[in-house]
Amino acid sequence: MDNMLARASGRPVPRRRSRVALASGMVGLAVAATVAVASGANAGTTLATAAAEKGRYFGAAVAAHKLSDSTYAGILNREFNSVTPENEMKIDATEPQQGQFTFGNADRIVEHARSRGMSVRGHTLAWHSQQPGWMQNMSGSALRQAMLNHVTQVATYYRGKIHSWDVVNEAFADGGTGARRDSNLQRTGNDWIEAAFRAARAADPTAKLCYNDYNTDGQNAKSNAVYAMVQDFKARGVPIDCVGFQSHFNSASPVPSDYQANLQRFANLGVDVQITELDIEGSGQTQADNYGRVVRACLAVSRCTGITVWGIRDTDSWRASGTPLLFDGSGNKKSAYTATLDALNGGSTPPPTTPPPTTPPPTTPPPTTPPPSGGCSAAVSLNSWNGGFVATVRVTAGSAPIDGWAVALTLPGGATITNTWSARATGTTGAVTFRNVDYNGRLAAGVTTEFGFQGTGTGPTGTPTCTVS
Repeated sequence: MDNMLARASGRPVPRRRSRVALASGMVGLAVAATVAVASGANAGTTLATAAAEKGRYFGAAVAAHKLSDSTYAGILNREFNSVTPENEMKIDATEPQQGQFTFGNADRIVEHARSRGMSVRGHTLAWHSQQPGWMQNMSGSALRQAMLNHVTQVATYYRGKIHSWDVVNEAFADGGTGARRDSNLQRTGNDWIEAAFRAARAADPTAKLCYNDYNTDGQNAKSNAVYAMVQDFKARGVPIDCVGFQSHFNSASPVPSDYQANLQRFANLGVDVQITELDIEGSGQTQADNYGRVVRACLAVSRCTGITVWGIRDTDSWRASGTPLLFDGSGNKKSAYTATLDALNGGSTPPPTTPPPTTPPPTTPPPTTPPPSGGCSAAVSLNSWNGGFVATVRVTAGSAPIDGWAVALTLPGGATITNTWSARATGTTGAVTFRNVDYNGRLAAGVTTEFGFQGTGTGPTGTPTCTVS
């Protein structure tokens, strides 16, 4: 196991993971896709403008304390149209004490980006690493509720300002097993990732929700396990919109031969793919060729919506000794920059399909219990914390098809619904009725669909009633 420094963060961060000859411990920061570019830039002459012409973004991971460096900020403003905070949105930075949230440094990055027409990737809401001490010492249901509260509070605070969230980061183990990483979050229950995504959707319905990991760039046991999870989420209507590939490469861990094919197979599941933390150690033409190859792979996959490099100058990189970025320590463009720009400007590729994130239409998994006879039934599950909750309601058609449904339930006194998805709600307190939306009202016999809502106070108890409408 290697012990590595946080990526250009100025803070040591212990790492307990290895990547083939390289402990990649990067946390995936992802980015929002916008075609706005720095003022004064000519189309195709900067990374941002060239990417925007292809319907993509080209972003960089940035540190708040470096925005006062005129060379650093100048390159950022000229060349990039998306940013990812390096460390400023991680759990230890945003909730250093339980229930006490601090956003000053993250706000500085968000305001810098948005004032210049750049989009923002939020990184990261739930992760086994860089947890504050209070969270490291928690377990079980207390940790689960604390995690959900953190996801909800941070995503709510930035609602409408984040294009994509790395909701969960690096939850799968290295090696050939394809197993989940053994972490305090994993030990709260295997559904913790799903719970985090549902809470994030409730808190910010318009942000794209991503899973982010490393050592998944080609097809292997780890990427296969992530693929299976995404496939399952899409089948069951768990809200997931994108998958992030960190893509840290060097001579011992090169760009895989099936890199493009791997991106494409994930895209074929109906999610966007994003290259979230790109850096490639090396120099000269070899490094340039590898950057060009990665860019062309993204452009060849219509749902590859953008690329983020992890840092701006080589000296800003967590792998500075490997000179892995597009600008040298003085801010000069390297041959890797030229190859990247040439690749962005080359050829004609279709723009990515990036519809607003929505919970997918219902699918038809086999019911776990016999379907009710006629009509419909509903069951509710809760993720609760002190002062709030997220409810997921499963609606099941009976022995005959239905063309619409309505679910009624009663909230306890003092509870108020603040957000609803995949249904239309009548009322926010007391007796509330939810009706289907256009895409999930028609269900075949025995088929299920889900909707959800978030609220303050205490969540509903008891069994809701379902009627055919």
